[in-house]
Amino acid sequence: MSRSIGRAARLREIENLLFHHAEGMRVTEIAERCDVDRRTIYRDIALLSDAGVPIWQSDGRYGIIRDQYLATIRLSFHEAIALYIATRLLSRHADEHNPHTVSALNKIATAFPRPLADHISQAAEAIRTRPHNPTHIAVLETVSLCWAEHRKVKLWYRSPSSGEVSERVLAPYLIETSSSGAVYVIGFDDSVGELRTFNLDRLERASRLSEPYTIPADFDPARHLADAWGIMAGDDTVSVELIFSPQVSSLIQERIWHSSQQLEPLADGSIRFVVTVSDYREMRPWIRSWGSEVEVIKPDDLRQELIEESRRLFEMYHGG
Repeated sequence: MSRSIGRAARLREIENLLFHHAEGMRVTEIAERCDVDRRTIYRDIALLSDAGVPIWQSDGRYGIIRDQYLATIRLSFHEAIALYIATRLLSRHADEHNPHTVSALNKIATAFPRPLADHISQAAEAIRTRPHNPTHIAVLETVSLCWAEHRKVKLWYRSPSSGEVSERVLAPYLIETSSSGAVYVIGFDDSVGELRTFNLDRLERASRLSEPYTIPADFDPARHLADAWGIMAGDDTVSVELIFSPQVSSLIQERIWHSSQQLEPLADGSIRFVVTVSDYREMRPWIRSWGSEVEVIKPDDLRQELIEESRRLFEMYHGG
């Protein structure tokens, strides 16, 4: 019995090792990690392959074919609830049909008790009925695979302002989503020699390259995005000061909108809201959503933008 349990644990360890080493591992390396001889590892790899784990072999190295791999996980009830909440957020923000999302949600639903399973299935169905964008799916698949394998990716990026398409070679460091549900890739852009952020919806194509890359040890996603209001990071920051009316001040105080926020209750019941962000333009939709319940104090550029926008709205609705 103990030998059987030992082999089962070792098989899980080998599977985990192969999954986390995108470049593959040699049998001697695996044997050393598992403290067994090479013949045992050869037999274990054969068992994993027979069990359906997609394993590749090249130049004496073994690895897992990631786009064919299905991981097995066990969740506690409360972990399942956390995943359920995530699926609800996903279904609300997804504006396109992603077949991988639908398939994943349907598989997750089979592991949940009712009524959670029914709600997750409904979320999957809601996404399934949304418009299908095969270009976006193909780009996401390629970029995700390159990120997992640490291979550079060639991108055809369409500028939202000029409409021109430029070719970029990117080393993906992170795939991230915005609060609107848009998907972005952050990575080192060889053409400009620095980090760049690309909205996947603006990519016409993506092609996997064979050139490997290494994510720098000092790249910290949390630190990189710490000054971003949403997804756009940068070296420079700007202070944004807003005054929210008494009617909504309690709503502003109910949650943390940004890690840098400072709140100051004022005598009339309004509240001063100050944040330091790398790109205030990302805040504009959020500020607009509060309508006349918020006033921009600074920066002056943002204040003047909204003054001009308010003037145009007045003229639009009053036929000026």
